[in-house]
Amino acid sequence: MRRSWIPVGVLWLAYTVLMMWAVAQFSWLPAEWAEEAEVVDEAMVLLQFLGAPVMALVLAVMTWALIGWRSNGANREDGPPQRDNRTVVTTWLIVTSALAIFVVINPGFVGLAEIRGEPASDYVIEVEAAQFFWKVTYPNGAEGLDEMVVPSDRRVRYDVTSVDVNHSFWIPGFRIKIDAVAGLVTQAFATAHGEGTIDDDINLRIQCAELCGAGHASMAMPIRIVTEEEFIAYTDSLLEGE
Repeated sequence: MRRSWIPVGVLWLAYTVLMMWAVAQFSWLPAEWAEEAEVVDEAMVLLQFLGAPVMALVLAVMTWALIGWRSNGANREDGPPQRDNRTVVTTWLIVTSALAIFVVINPGFVGLAEIRGEPASDYVIEVEAAQFFWKVTYPNGAEGLDEMVVPSDRRVRYDVTSVDVNHSFWIPGFRIKIDAVAGLVTQAFATAHGEGTIDDDINLRIQCAELCGAGHASMAMPIRIVTEEEFIAYTDSLLEGE
């Protein structure tokens, strides 16, 4: 019986190497448009590396079960009774529990602390959700409904709320998402970098990520990242036009 596990070990090693190579070579994550996105992406890559050996083991056992442990059809009687292998079960529990604890601590608590950072911010933008649109209010009191303009290389705090049902404030390019709840103000932080618009990357948008009604899928607002000087000039022009 022990020899039959040798092919499983070989398959496990091969699958693990293949998966880790794929993680290192290919990325399915969108472009990073904020410092916080880098923290989230690093955590995602780490989780893929940690999960690769576990998934590889499952695939290895399944593969060899189909090839080496299947019945040849000649003997249809029940095989010998299978007894628990406490060594395998104990090892599996210890390894998976250790991985879970490690992930909860880092990137869990550590990554969350990096994303939240200090409560101080350079600007505060109020975001109000309603079926099925977004309204933003800039630090000078100017309001916007068509797009949200944010300054590059400046830490912005987003005060998010809702006027009706629950929504979710999500910016894929920033990797931030937080619920928008009526009667409650939730906060998210992001430090955008570079300059760009939704024409450069579809992920530069506010998107509702909480099913909120018939118009949920279209509840989006484009984001434009500009320099601080352009941000101030834009918000001032909005105020003058009101």
